Amino acid sequence: MALWDRVKESAQSMQTQLMAKKNDLKSGAFRDASMAMCALVAAADGQIEPAERQRVAQLIAGNDVLRAFPADDLQRRFGANLDKLTADFEFGKVGVLQEIAKAKKKPAEARAVIQIGIVIGGADGDFDATERGVVREACFALGLPPEEFDL
Repeated sequence: MALWDRVKESAQSMQTQLMAKKNDLKSGAFRDASMAMCALVAAADGQIEPAERQRVAQLIAGNDVLRAFPADDLQRRFGANLDKLTADFEFGKVGVLQEIAKAKKKPAEARAVIQIGIVIGGADGDFDATERGVVREACFALGLPPEEFDL
């Protein structure tokens, strides 16, 4: 199986797992951590192109698990996290990882945040090393072993 196919299959598998837990994923901590994760993956290389920002925003809007929250609220939170990361990536990353860590108290939510990062990272078929690296850092912030997610 080609790498491209494995990435797509993994992202689809994560989305299926998220859908199974959809009714349990409605807290503010999950919402905030998910938007921080989306921003972190989108800006993993330290910058974000307008087209990439738009693509991730569309993925957020189209994600069935995240539809429990108002779309404009999600976009605002995603944008605020991206602004932190683009202003000063290393400093912003500290704040964004703290936001992600808010989901640590509920293991199911923490795992779902990581799964969202994998879904967003793999949506274009190229879950690259930089994206994998920031999702791995998020695992540590959430107290989860990266190996659980093949990171």
